[in-house]
Amino acid sequence: MSEKVNEGHPKGLSSLFFTEMWERFSYYGMRALLTIFLTAELATGGFGMNRADSLAIYGLFTALVYLTPIIGGWFADNLIGQRKSIYIGGITMAIGQFLLAASSSASIISDIDSRLSIFYLGLGVLILGNGFFKPNISTIVGDLYENDDPRKDGGFTIFYMGINIGAFLSPFIAGTLGEKVGWPYGFLSAGIGMLIGVIWFYWRRNTLVTLGLPPGTADKGRTSLIVKDWRDILFYSAANLLIVYLVMNFWGATSDTIHTITTWSIGIAGGGFLAFSIFKGTTGNTEWSRVLVIIILAFFNIVFWAGFEQAGGTFNLFAADNTDRFIGSFEIPVTWFQNINPIAIVTLAPIFSLIWFKLSKSNLNPRTPIKFAMAMFIGAIAFYIMSIAQDLVNDGGEGTLISPMWLVVVYVLLTIGELMLSPIGLSMVTKLSPRKITSVMMGVWMASFALGNYLAATLESILETYEFELYPFIAMLMMISGGCLLILTPILNKFMKGIH
Repeated sequence: MSEKVNEGHPKGLSSLFFTEMWERFSYYGMRALLTIFLTAELATGGFGMNRADSLAIYGLFTALVYLTPIIGGWFADNLIGQRKSIYIGGITMAIGQFLLAASSSASIISDIDSRLSIFYLGLGVLILGNGFFKPNISTIVGDLYENDDPRKDGGFTIFYMGINIGAFLSPFIAGTLGEKVGWPYGFLSAGIGMLIGVIWFYWRRNTLVTLGLPPGTADKGRTSLIVKDWRDILFYSAANLLIVYLVMNFWGATSDTIHTITTWSIGIAGGGFLAFSIFKGTTGNTEWSRVLVIIILAFFNIVFWAGFEQAGGTFNLFAADNTDRFIGSFEIPVTWFQNINPIAIVTLAPIFSLIWFKLSKSNLNPRTPIKFAMAMFIGAIAFYIMSIAQDLVNDGGEGTLISPMWLVVVYVLLTIGELMLSPIGLSMVTKLSPRKITSVMMGVWMASFALGNYLAATLESILETYEFELYPFIAMLMMISGGCLLILTPILNKFMKGIH
């Protein structure tokens, strides 16, 4: 049940805001370092990988952190509830960051194979932890409001500010520590940030009333977790570490054929399980119609994030190799470019939140599909500009450096598109999902991010085979997607069955 308030936002929003802020500090701190850490020389504590290999790891990691929420959402909906899932995810991710710090400590662990093993263990643990954390905190945000509450989109936009304050702080702190002081310090600060988020969530637990408790317990009068719940949290956190360790050992002891069979088997089983969960939890024409809207918009979400997530991949490498980062004798760290997006979010999010609320009061607030189409068109403009910047580098020859303002403009435009799509998408899922499977549908939505992230990292190598250039291709794809959304809008509006 949502917390009833007459004005403003529920108290629980601030609790979830700062929990998510610290989790995003942890994630984006690691994300800002990942590709440049992987390509850094062995002598500095990096792994000396080439561009393609580092992007492949980045793409697989950022895809899986959005795919595992399907599993975490199911566990929360059916077994443990959202609150326990958030604790499990936070503790697990802190462990993962500390493992990454250990893997980058070349002065302590000199053997490269041992460092790689610890690194992959850390990435795996982060992936599973994120699966428990990510869908469930967004679900509780949605539960703070009724579906027809005009504050809901604004609440999610405010929540989105928490994400981006964390993303803003992390490159300055974790990024600078990792890039300028030592890789272990960057990852260590990310782990500490995650622990702060867990402590804050515990301290503010009473503001959530009964939201997120294990299924069925709120009906028994419980308003908090009990000793058994904390035992479960420790058990699941330890199990996540053990599962990743066992998977790594299995992978290292088997052939490529077994790897392929295992991957396809898991994919088919996961897809079947997801379909069964949706089928079982959805009843009536209205619910099925709304679920179809989520699935359709998820496909367009893939397109947007295939472009947007160039930020931590090709944009990061572009900033390192092709921009003039000197101001006098000071060289701007590469990781600081990751701050442009959160700065723009924090600046613009309150404005967008106010705009949606004012338009809603005047019955002029655009429907969700229209907002998605606007995001696509703005993204297309951003990648057209990025195409021009890449041409300037190519035409200038090897060693050409251009103004970093090209990247700044592109980041800001993509941020505007993000505000049209991402917080609105989270709000849309909580509005349209059947109540029994809200976290599972949030997992489906996160899966669209997964595919977008994976495409973001692999598109460059795929397009090279067909002699297509990356940035013009994405610009064209976003423009076509925006046009398709405009055409589909009347149908999608009808299928939403009264939900705005």
